[in-house]
Amino acid sequence: MFDDVAPRYDLVNDILSLGRTRGWRRVVAEAVGAVPGEKVLDLAAGTGTSSEPYADAGVDVVAADLSLGMLEVGRARRPDIEFVQADATQLPFADASFDAVTISFGLRNIQDYRRALAEMLRVARPGGRLVICEFSTPTAAPLRTVYTEYLMKALPGIAARAASNPEAYRYLAESIAAWPDQEDLAAEILAAGWTGVQYRNLTGGIVAVHRAVKPAADAPAR
Repeated sequence: MFDDVAPRYDLVNDILSLGRTRGWRRVVAEAVGAVPGEKVLDLAAGTGTSSEPYADAGVDVVAADLSLGMLEVGRARRPDIEFVQADATQLPFADASFDAVTISFGLRNIQDYRRALAEMLRVARPGGRLVICEFSTPTAAPLRTVYTEYLMKALPGIAARAASNPEAYRYLAESIAAWPDQEDLAAEILAAGWTGVQYRNLTGGIVAVHRAVKPAADAPAR
């Protein structure tokens, strides 16, 4: 499915989000807080648009995704970024390999996302950061109503005109509607072994950015 939509993926995302994706990516990069000399794993990186802020800042970033179609588009567009095919539930990286692990709009697409959270913990160094950006639940009831109508009715119609595989975006709407809210996802992150979990709502809670830290080797998780 993602192979099919790869060529126009970033364009369609910009259309469906009304241009909000760029601002969301800036918030994620700020939350990761990576500096030159650090190594970042960007999971579900797709064509690499989420990895670009790190590469442009001189940070060592690995853009990982399961979809070869996405990776091919990314490699052609940004040959300076390292793209790796990877299953998030069985990452091909050694323990404690990264200073930060981040995933944007991809966690809900992983069938066993709890296992993926544990894998992210494994490959992060002690004290390393986790930043997750994902669709969530609007905090105000009127916005929730409007947003649900948009997801289930307007989004598939727009995708039918702009996307190469409109059915993929019907799946998108259904997966967002079924995803845990902010507090439930925070609890899942804690259960996976991360500590210090915080989240920030963006665009009224349509998107939430969760941040956590891997406990130091000699410190108990809280």
